[in-house]
Amino acid sequence: MSNIRYYTKEGLNKLKEELIELTTVQRPHISQQIAEARDKGDLSENAEYHAAKEAQSYLELKITKLQDLISNARVADESKMDASKVLLFASVKIKNLSNDSIKTYTIVPETEADIKTGKLSVTSPIAKSLLGKSVGDVILATVPSGTVSFEIIEIFKA
Repeated sequence: MSNIRYYTKEGLNKLKEELIELTTVQRPHISQQIAEARDKGDLSENAEYHAAKEAQSYLELKITKLQDLISNARVADESKMDASKVLLFASVKIKNLSNDSIKTYTIVPETEADIKTGKLSVTSPIAKSLLGKSVGDVILATVPSGTVSFEIIEIFKA
């Protein structure tokens, strides 16, 4: 059964670029390392050979997982999303009710999360608390430092 995941166009392109890097640069490099180690003789006691084979195995697993992600990826049409509720790819301005600080986040898939640029993973505690809520709603989010309450000030398309 396929596990369809939604990405921004930018996020899907990053996955595709990573796959190209792995298959066209890293795979040939590891193959070369294996060939060089094989040329050194007895493979049963050749640490370089075993290390290169292990790296190759890890790389092939990573390539397979990435190919699976890409084949099941869909680019979300953000223009058709309901801006009255917090959904995946929505940007939301929230106010921390304990210290009155205001932050703006865009809810994105886990693979695109980058807190420094305001991209909050859909699996994070704050995003989970925000999903499906509307402007004016007060939510409680359990974060590592405890439970924090936020008020949704604005929801808009990223």
